[in-house]
Amino acid sequence: MDKDKLQSLLEEIASGAISPDAAMEALKDLPYANLEFARVDSHRALRQGLAEVIFSPGKTVEQIAAIAMKLRENHDLVIATKADAEIAEKVLRITGEGYYERLANAIVFGEMPGTTAGALTVNVVTAGTADIPIAEECILFLESAGLSVQKLYDVGVAGIHRLLDSLPILKKGEITIVIAGMDGALPSVVGGIVDGPVIAVPTSVGYGTAFSGIAPLLSMLNSCAAGLTVVNIDNGFGAACAAIRMQRALEKIMTREKNEKSA
Repeated sequence: MDKDKLQSLLEEIASGAISPDAAMEALKDLPYANLEFARVDSHRALRQGLAEVIFSPGKTVEQIAAIAMKLRENHDLVIATKADAEIAEKVLRITGEGYYERLANAIVFGEMPGTTAGALTVNVVTAGTADIPIAEECILFLESAGLSVQKLYDVGVAGIHRLLDSLPILKKGEITIVIAGMDGALPSVVGGIVDGPVIAVPTSVGYGTAFSGIAPLLSMLNSCAAGLTVVNIDNGFGAACAAIRMQRALEKIMTREKNEKSA
């Protein structure tokens, strides 16, 4: 249950539009619903601003569908990540709603919001075309939180002039997420150019000695660009969440300043 839904429920109780018993029924799954194979966190949106996200690998089609339908009882938007097209087709057949975001490998249940007024702009940069699926996963979650996104794809260090040609665009964003496999050098380059937060995402793209993302992960962790934030391999979702937390922090600061001025 998110803050808007809870606020609406409390207002209905206060106005007498809904009885306390009916409200209790609506809240019975807080803070979680026990499905035996999963304990669905219905309280996460209240704590963190985003509903629990379903990690698809390792779950059966039936489990993904059941979790999604339970979350949808109290959330306008639910997303399942790392789902291939075959899995998505079977899940959607069971749920009877939703759609598949092919580039992001994600199943979306509900409607995506528009961009929030005053939201930060996030640059999403990839070293190569093969990194785009992780970038699209990242963008899906950024947009689900109402953030504005600028894409810069295939601007890796093998042809650094491609990045340099895009510097005017890059510098317009407040946060930059850089996604790279192979040697993982691009985040260090970007981190030495822009003045805002840079979040690095290593991908499993690369030849044998990239060790499925270990090599770029270590490169990013050892970056000489000060203040670089690094998430796990192929974790576009995690990078988006880091940016969303920055947006939430900005909103808190703005609210505090507004309250102080009106006091």
